[in-house]
Amino acid sequence: MNDRLPTHLLASALVRRVNQAGGSAMILAKGHAEAGAILVLTLDRGVDPRFFERGMGQSGTVQLIASGPDSFADSHAVTDYWQRRRRSDPDLWVIEVDVAEAERFVAETIVQG
Repeated sequence: MNDRLPTHLLASALVRRVNQAGGSAMILAKGHAEAGAILVLTLDRGVDPRFFERGMGQSGTVQLIASGPDSFADSHAVTDYWQRRRRSDPDLWVIEVDVAEAERFVAETIVQG
């Protein structure tokens, strides 16, 4: 038996938590409801885009892992990145999160969840 929560619940929980904290969160693309991976685009007041996803760390435990380029030329490059990832994995969920301490919100929700 798998103890992992379905992806759609993790995605909904993340959006709800961020919105309740006064931030903004939205699902940009829905993937497989039960087992899709989650790619999260974090922003700080609309700038400094960074991507994170849930994955196995070197210690063999589930961790939040930085993903994608360190910097982007413009907003089109950000969109191009996640759309490229989605083309290669149609089960991938993409969630945009804009809140103070976004990385913490993401880790507490999709890694602990």
